Amino acid sequence: MTSNEESVRNNLAELGRSGPRKLAAFSLWILDHLDEVAFLSIRGLAEAAGVDANLAPRLAQTLGYEGFNDFRADIRNIVQNRGKSYGKRARALRSRQSSGIYGEVIEANQRNFDNITAPLNIADIDDCVELLLGANKIYSIGVRSCFSVAHYFSYVGSMAFDSFVDVPSMPGAILDQVSRAGPDDVLVAVTYEHYSAEVVRACQIAREKNAQIIALTDSNEAPITQDAVKTIVMPMAGPQLMPSLVSAFLTVEMILAAMAARSEPAAERIEAFEQRIAGFGGYMRYD
Repeated sequence: MTSNEESVRNNLAELGRSGPRKLAAFSLWILDHLDEVAFLSIRGLAEAAGVDANLAPRLAQTLGYEGFNDFRADIRNIVQNRGKSYGKRARALRSRQSSGIYGEVIEANQRNFDNITAPLNIADIDDCVELLLGANKIYSIGVRSCFSVAHYFSYVGSMAFDSFVDVPSMPGAILDQVSRAGPDDVLVAVTYEHYSAEVVRACQIAREKNAQIIALTDSNEAPITQDAVKTIVMPMAGPQLMPSLVSAFLTVEMILAAMAARSEPAAERIEAFEQRIAGFGGYMRYD
């Protein structure tokens, strides 16, 4: 538990002990439902807690915030930066109104989109592009849900560049691949809390081989950021079953687009790839 979370919880608990009856009950309910505070509207939160909507801003002001949005911003920061089991995420969905869950997911991913496309992040992504264009070999490592991101990056990248190595999918293949890396190679690692052991180990091997590491993860404190030449912190907030990968896919799409824009042979390689697959009947329709 971070010091900020501890402080917020202590303040809520104290209000629950000594505050007016309705405010105290609401405060104690919030202690057990921080995720709802992070993502529900005031109206949705009031409905979930069974209280009057006016109680939400009143509680925030009692705790010393200017308004409820400031309180919710603090709670969102706590929720995004603490460990949480995926089972708890799923159970938290039970408190949502089915008619409102789509809007919550859309709103959360809009914030994720806005965060990952902020100027500082775009500058970091641009640095990654230059690093990857100069790489001898590019290894993409992600497992479980992050395998989809690593596979997309590797598959699409290999259409345009011969430096991309196919993403490993067989048992032992991560070690086989990354142990071949050298100082002129780049490992792009994708993982988030709980942080997959296979990806963390791949980064350890890359460091031992003096390869450069680009970390795509959810925190600057993630284990794969150690000695990484570049870290892209991907906002993954939302009430979904698993942390959102929208920002991860957007990041690799931006990287690939920028790489192709700066490489004269990229378009010719992609065209040759298309023609080859079409020539062997890989597409149902190809003009």
